[in-house]
Amino acid sequence: MATGQFPHTPDGRYFVVRGRLWRASDPHLPAAERARLVAELMRARSALRRKNAEPQARASARRQVHAAKVALGERGSVWWTDGAPDFNRHLVKNTPYRAWFEALTKMANPKNLSAV
Repeated sequence: MATGQFPHTPDGRYFVVRGRLWRASDPHLPAAERARLVAELMRARSALRRKNAEPQARASARRQVHAAKVALGERGSVWWTDGAPDFNRHLVKNTPYRAWFEALTKMANPKNLSAV
């Protein structure tokens, strides 16, 4: 799922939320297919939020969410082909993206030491 509010790794494979990597959608999906899958995902998530949903309906909605995320490339087999490992759901600090993220964080929150 493309997001403008969260930083994406330089290779485009992940975006970062609260210091954790989340796998991005497959950028090679055709736009119409991506739109269809995102609509399916949103319908399934909406079904999960229904407070009076029966356990079977909630279980079905969870399966639909998972299926949509696999089809989007956010779960399941990775969509890249260079053999790089998957760091989905890992803390950035425990991955090869650590230096990139630290530099990004420093740029976003520079400390003004001259004011001390």
